[in-house]
Amino acid sequence: MSVATMMKSLTRSLLAILLLPVCVHAAELDRVVAVVNDEVITASELNTRIAQAERLLAAQGTPKPSASQLRGQVLDRMVIERVQLQAAKQRGLSVDDATLDRTIQRIAEQNKLAVADMPKALAQEGIVWNQFRDNVRNEILMSRLREREVDARITISPGEVDALLAAGATAPKAREYLVSHILLRAPEGATPDQLNALSLRAEELQRQIRQGEDFAKLAASYSAAQDAMQGGSLDWRPLERVPAIFAELLPGMRKGEVSKTLRSAAGLHVFKLMDLRDAAESKVEVEQTRARHILVRGDAAGSADKARQRLDDIAIRIRGGAADFAEMARVHSSDITAAKGGDLGWLSPGDTVPEFERAMNALKPGEISAAIESPFGWHIIQVLERKKVDVTADRRKMEARQALRERKIDEAFEDWLRQLRDAAWVEIKPE
Repeated sequence: MSVATMMKSLTRSLLAILLLPVCVHAAELDRVVAVVNDEVITASELNTRIAQAERLLAAQGTPKPSASQLRGQVLDRMVIERVQLQAAKQRGLSVDDATLDRTIQRIAEQNKLAVADMPKALAQEGIVWNQFRDNVRNEILMSRLREREVDARITISPGEVDALLAAGATAPKAREYLVSHILLRAPEGATPDQLNALSLRAEELQRQIRQGEDFAKLAASYSAAQDAMQGGSLDWRPLERVPAIFAELLPGMRKGEVSKTLRSAAGLHVFKLMDLRDAAESKVEVEQTRARHILVRGDAAGSADKARQRLDDIAIRIRGGAADFAEMARVHSSDITAAKGGDLGWLSPGDTVPEFERAMNALKPGEISAAIESPFGWHIIQVLERKKVDVTADRRKMEARQALRERKIDEAFEDWLRQLRDAAWVEIKPE
């Protein structure tokens, strides 16, 4: 997983960590509230997480669920986190200190802080530095587990991409949707009675929503989705990024409308269309450069200094008209393009190494560079011409593939969590 992708997946969890205090009630350390396989969750841990959830809900302006509902929701999330961390350990996954430090560095930058100032800043919010580091490490570990067990198994076929693009081409106008949802998770192999009970609960939630009950509060009270404490909000998404079972209904819904009960592999869903807006579309162009070069490797010339001097001499001869660039490339270049007179064809941004691209971009058409070094050796470069190329279609195809992948990952992740939770031995102790 790339750093950018990982940071995106950690944003909400780390926001909670940054906002919320860590407090330990020493008198309750020995009271066990849940057993998860061979590990326990203590009352002090649960109380800490409940306090965190209360602070997060207050920061978001979300009405707080009842004490018993909040306790149950928080404990369920702690159980799911614990089984994920246990699964990561069983698979030999770990997070070294260097990776942890790099992630914290990026968190500090996002919050416009120096890492050295973070312990003091966190302490002012009641957050213990070592606990913060442990929480970040666990979030990275769970992200890696998800990548291995879910993300890596997702495939997108060219046909799926083409079908999505075709559907978008016939749509009246590109739109983005703000959706909030509630997931009532069904256990593996749920019985008809269990499903009927969930259906009745979903109907009751729909009734409360239509009567004006705060959706975010209901999500925080009842939803088994990972975004429950964020009010079930999926944030603004284009239709192709919305879960498939939601996307089928959304185009025909009005702002504020509540869906019927929907069923997926993870359980039952109810969602509300909070808002919608037209999505901005823009043409995407890149500048391409047609260039040629002569490459001399330092070892072939005897030394780096000799290679540079040799190329400088060749460049002087070409600029003075005493030699032809293509002919010099055929004779002197060590690159496979030598037979074509050093012609590299049309290059888009990112097609070459940064050192080469910077030197090439600094040239006007017809100009020849001084000798420049790259990981491949020493070059002289000539820019032949430039043009603007419309890559909107390529960009849309890339975005469509990514949207389909993210949609499938979201859906598969909830189902995988359900299976992981159902496979664990969990005992919830009475209050």
